[in-house]
Amino acid sequence: MPQLSTRVTSINAGGSDGWDVFYRARAMVAAGERVTELTIGEHDTGTDARILDAMHAAARGGHTGYAMVPGTPGLRDAVAARIAARTGVPTTRDNILITPGGQAALFAAHMLACDPGETALYVDPYYATYPGSIRSAGAVPRAVITRADAGFLPEASDVDALAGQTQARSLLINTPNNPTGAVYPRATLAALAQVAEARDLWLISDEVYDTQVWEGAHLSPRALPGMAERTLVIGSMSKSHAMTGSRIGWICGPVPAIDGLVDLATNTTYGVPGYIQDASLFALNQGDDVEAAVAAPFRRRRDLAQAVIGRQNVVRAIPAQGAMYIMLDIRATGLDGEAFANALLDAHRIAVMPGESFGQAAAGHVRVALTVEDTALETALTTLCAFAASLAHAPAV
Repeated sequence: MPQLSTRVTSINAGGSDGWDVFYRARAMVAAGERVTELTIGEHDTGTDARILDAMHAAARGGHTGYAMVPGTPGLRDAVAARIAARTGVPTTRDNILITPGGQAALFAAHMLACDPGETALYVDPYYATYPGSIRSAGAVPRAVITRADAGFLPEASDVDALAGQTQARSLLINTPNNPTGAVYPRATLAALAQVAEARDLWLISDEVYDTQVWEGAHLSPRALPGMAERTLVIGSMSKSHAMTGSRIGWICGPVPAIDGLVDLATNTTYGVPGYIQDASLFALNQGDDVEAAVAAPFRRRRDLAQAVIGRQNVVRAIPAQGAMYIMLDIRATGLDGEAFANALLDAHRIAVMPGESFGQAAAGHVRVALTVEDTALETALTTLCAFAASLAHAPAV
């Protein structure tokens, strides 16, 4: 076999991709075992039948050929209107590229922002694919480490120091945050924006959880003064409309950036199927009530999870202000997150993600996806806490 490219073999930097516990759990399920999966952000409700009907009608109606690479005009207009309404920043279809999901948008944004070998910053803890996406684009990932006792919020001074040291070209942030649930306040975003301007950085803002805010308010850095021309916003239908498998998202940015990204898409993805775009347009046209209905179970389960954790004193919950997860500090057990997650899976067939899957700052934690029905979630969390207490040789209450 010919040699594999360094670009591909170095995506995970020679280590794990962070998904080992998830793969083990799925193998158990495939073998017929019953596992409570609290690993990935997959809605338990599925895509609304009306959206699927619209998708079916569009496909049966003939929209199965090549679609416009930037996206259909109607969908780009709808995404632009949604962003303009939520940010107050004038936005048109020329600011929008439709992509095959948020993941493709992340890759494309870094291809735009960085030349090969240049540094791209990201915040730790991070969504598990961030460093690999940066390496895939030929850039060098460098993490800005945050602290649990500071709410996992990035310090502008840390970003500034690392940007100066590495001559970074971009900074990737995610609010509401996966995995921590943090919602970045205006002061944090304003400070990061000042660094981005001073260091001439692209600010890549992953906002796929913008409809899942339980405390505070979501603010896109694109809305801050002077930031529309250096911000690339990543959005997706996956979380807002439970359309994870439909693979449809977008990038919003300045027109010259979008023009360049259209050239990239023409030579990589060649667009998104038209019938999926038509279904997405239908979904967006249903208004905010549909998005609120999709988000509602996760707000309720966040409250339920915090109540369960509050009834004991071994596991500590990191305050979850948004997104469909809760981060738990399990350091009192004496185990790291990976060891705890594997032990929990072996002992009780409950699958959670180790904090180490999301970086250095999340070591000693696990992330729980709030993606099973309420009773099953309460049972699983109660079992997790009792298991942690047994490891810590401490009473559960």
